[in-house]
Amino acid sequence: MLDLVFVYGTLRRGGVNHYLLKDAMLCGGHVTPARYRMLHLGAYPGVVEGGATAIVGEVYRVTRRQFAALDRLEAYPRLYDRKLIDTPWGRAWIYLYLGPRRDRAVLPDGDWSGKSRRRGPFSLY
Repeated sequence: MLDLVFVYGTLRRGGVNHYLLKDAMLCGGHVTPARYRMLHLGAYPGVVEGGATAIVGEVYRVTRRQFAALDRLEAYPRLYDRKLIDTPWGRAWIYLYLGPRRDRAVLPDGDWSGKSRRRGPFSLY
């Protein structure tokens, strides 16, 4: 059985952890509804519910083995939880950050691209 997963950070094409998805099928780019916040956590982002930002990312079709590798990377369910969201390809899992939020910078455009990460200043959460 294959699952869909929506990735928005280091798992996207060009990201340092994209190797985990190298054999997965890319469905396409997707932007969520504007109901999240993207936090800058240093080397990677974390998305939390309850904001007004649309998150930019990609949807992949993954095997159970690939999905298990993603869970390990995301420290699921300790550091990240998962939730299903609607995409043009069906319902996909998004990883939502559970860690500390205080004094975390917010990426107001919801896009963890190289340009967005290096740009600043960010607002504090």
